Amino acid sequence: MSTTTEHAATAERPTSERKEPIYLFTEKYVADKSEIARRFIDTRERLNANVDKANNFLVKRFYNIDHNTYMEGALPAKTKELMGLVASACLRCDDCIFYHAIQAYRLGVGRAEQEESLNVALLVGGSIVVPHLRRAYELLEEMYG
Repeated sequence: MSTTTEHAATAERPTSERKEPIYLFTEKYVADKSEIARRFIDTRERLNANVDKANNFLVKRFYNIDHNTYMEGALPAKTKELMGLVASACLRCDDCIFYHAIQAYRLGVGRAEQEESLNVALLVGGSIVVPHLRRAYELLEEMYG
């Protein structure tokens, strides 16, 4: 491999360090704004406590990978949360949709950005996404007004 090719390959690698995202809003703030968000956050916390009690090494590893994936890096955390929102809608997971919509809101993502991301999910996922889109829009209405 030539030096020029090696340099080009190195230059394409992400050089930014990963760091914790800076949230503009707490989960409590979002829960106070939205009953849907409050129910989701409370249920998730309660169910995660059950998972934590199991002290499962593989689950801990997976949670760690998840946490590190959504940190600030070459892509901003906002972008990653919107990507998560799109994938979750395509996979038709309401819990995941709520999680990513709430996290995106906490990071300062605007309603229009979330709606546009959901448009991508609708296009990619097709009409089967519509029922999940309805519930996502209900959450967005409560959070953004």
